[in-house]
Amino acid sequence: MAKKVLKQLIINRDWCKGCGICVKFCPRQVLELDGKDKSVCMRPEACICCMMCELRCPDLAIEIIIGQGGQEEDE
Repeated sequence: MAKKVLKQLIINRDWCKGCGICVKFCPRQVLELDGKDKSVCMRPEACICCMMCELRCPDLAIEIIIGQGGQEEDE
C-alpha cells in the first residue's frame, strides 16, 4: 500500500472562526492562526494526512485531499 501524501489542504477562511482547535490537534504543527485569527497551512510538507484538523473543525472549514506516495498519478 502506498504512503498517503497531501495533495491539497483547503481552508475556507470565510467559515473559519479562529477557534484554534485544528492548530491544537495537529501533531506536526502544520497549521497556525494568522494575524486575523484564521487558520493557515504554514508547513504543508510536514503534514502526515492524519485528518485530525478536518475531523475536529467545528465549522467544517478544512478539507484534506490525499494522494498516494510513490508513482505520479496520470490525469
